[in-house]
Amino acid sequence: MNLSLNIHRLSLQAQAVWWRSLMGIGMYLHRAAPPLPLSPSFVRDIDTTLAVHRRGSIRLVFYTPPDYGRPGNSKRYPCIVNFHGGGFTMGTATDDARWATAVVQQADTIVCSVDYRRAPEFPFPTAVEDGADAVMWIWDHASELGIDPNKIGVSGFSAGGNMAITVPLRLQDALLRRRGAEPPQVSSDAPVVLEHEHRVVKLVIAWYPPTDYTRTREERRKSNRRPDKELPTFFTKLFDAAYLYPPKEVMLDSPYLSPGAASDELLQFLPEDFLLYTCEWDELLAEGEMFRDRLRALGKGVKYRMIEGVRHGWDKSPNPLRPDPVAQEWYQEACQEIKRVFHGQ
Repeated sequence: MNLSLNIHRLSLQAQAVWWRSLMGIGMYLHRAAPPLPLSPSFVRDIDTTLAVHRRGSIRLVFYTPPDYGRPGNSKRYPCIVNFHGGGFTMGTATDDARWATAVVQQADTIVCSVDYRRAPEFPFPTAVEDGADAVMWIWDHASELGIDPNKIGVSGFSAGGNMAITVPLRLQDALLRRRGAEPPQVSSDAPVVLEHEHRVVKLVIAWYPPTDYTRTREERRKSNRRPDKELPTFFTKLFDAAYLYPPKEVMLDSPYLSPGAASDELLQFLPEDFLLYTCEWDELLAEGEMFRDRLRALGKGVKYRMIEGVRHGWDKSPNPLRPDPVAQEWYQEACQEIKRVFHGQ
């Protein structure tokens, strides 16, 4: 049985490596269209602290405004910590370079894109733990990075959109434990509030995220308005088998996997400002709308957009001739919200 599982994991890894290489070509073409996106300004490699059984390092890729680091510039910038998509299995931190460019140029905000470790080599909950480690490190080193620690947000696409929601929950748990307080799952009418560490993340921007893994793939597919626009089944099977390991042992209702199944008490720890974007032709649309309704019922200031006539991952088209004008439009709207939250504009 163990031999069979090992062979299966090796097969998944081989598949993941193959598709990562093809996705890398697609993302190269995506970034090649004029105008070219920004190149990373610098990188940092940090040690993990939360994935106690899977120690390692995480690469953080920073994109900065043009006046960042200039002599005499003592400005402290907001920072958006971004998580790429790819089913927790594929993708890299530079995949969202066009999004990072929009945020830097239109919102005068630093972007840190996280090269979290991927499945099947690093299954759940490694990605979420790496994401929380990244935000915590940035918060701890904000002064030397030129970042305002009171203006940190997160964003993400697809699997990264899931992380944009689950990382703040995992981070809050880590910070409370670091202070010796009760974790946020505690059932209480008055949750623990820690000065300077309560809700470090002030803004969430989640693009077409999965929010509820308690829903089967069959249930999700049946909810799609255009099944012909669906992600290929072999991709979703690969993603689930790679990330949800060991099979039948992962708690699918874990708040760090399925925030849509989390308790109201825990969801209260999410920030008040929340942007949620879904796709009309996507199996994740229905659960995204249910999650929106839950957050609004909790009094969160959710700005929601269902982008019409697009499929999952619509903004990552590998077109080397020109970027997607629809993506530019929605990126601009999201940047306006970043300016409102962090710059008061």
